[in-house]
Amino acid sequence: MARPLRIQYDGAVYHVTCRGNERREIFKDDSDRKRFLQTLLKSLASYTVKLYGYVLMSNHFHLLLETPTGNLGEFMRHFNITYTGYYNRRHNRSGHLYQGRYKSILVDKDTYLSVLSRYIHLNPVRIKSMERMPDEEKLQYLLQYQWSSLPGFLNRRKKEWYIDYGMVLAEYGGDTDKARRGYRKRIAAELAEGIEIKESILGQSILGGEAFVDWVTDKYLKGAKDRERPSIKDLHRHRSKDDILKVITKETGKSLDDIKRGKGMLRQITMELLYRIGAVKGAEIGRLMDVGYTSVSQERRRLHESMIRDKKIQSLMNRLESKCND
Repeated sequence: MARPLRIQYDGAVYHVTCRGNERREIFKDDSDRKRFLQTLLKSLASYTVKLYGYVLMSNHFHLLLETPTGNLGEFMRHFNITYTGYYNRRHNRSGHLYQGRYKSILVDKDTYLSVLSRYIHLNPVRIKSMERMPDEEKLQYLLQYQWSSLPGFLNRRKKEWYIDYGMVLAEYGGDTDKARRGYRKRIAAELAEGIEIKESILGQSILGGEAFVDWVTDKYLKGAKDRERPSIKDLHRHRSKDDILKVITKETGKSLDDIKRGKGMLRQITMELLYRIGAVKGAEIGRLMDVGYTSVSQERRRLHESMIRDKKIQSLMNRLESKCND
């Protein structure tokens, strides 16, 4: 399998993650976490990188950042080496701290910046020990979680000077109290509905709409020989909404009206394919199916649960997905 690609250009936005070697802890205590953030701030300043959000977990971290001068590799190399050196000295160890190289997803800022920030901020409650915790308790846990940029997105008084809040909050009205109320409302809703990003990532490396993927492909991938860059055919292209519906109708004999009236498995599959293959947003799928945005997320989640239990549903889903990708 080809390594995930590295595309760098001025103004590129990335979701960056690093996991501890053998999934071990990269923070022993709060002193480590504080030093990590201090190292991060110095690296941000040295390499002129913007930070839109972060979350520190016990054995990994998430960063959402922009590189105005197209220097992600230099920034991450310096940052990771500096923190690893500190950690090894303090804990009397040697060798690699992280499991391989850092992972980076190139992000379509105009389409996915806000949703990805929420995905990152929900990380502290997406662990096995919290699966059965009521959503209200999860929200309270997030509000009190110290090692995240979320507090400043919910409360102006908790802003951190090195976080750029305005860009993420732009779809709610900017860096205002009203926008923060909107952001908090979405966070609370997605605790119940779930929020999915992985299925929308193309070629292990790009999260964006069709126009963004086309632009990246044309500008950075055509003719590229770099072994870290997958061939263009490895980037799954989004299919149009109409094409997906035509495939479903042809394969099942059901029209869109039939699917909407059915209110069952086929409607769930249609929602899933529109989201996964067509990159159609939940709100648009809801309008198409005459249901609310929340119902779309709930129906897709039910489908995922059903596919685990029922191989026939999984088989139908796989067959329709394959036809859509032909």
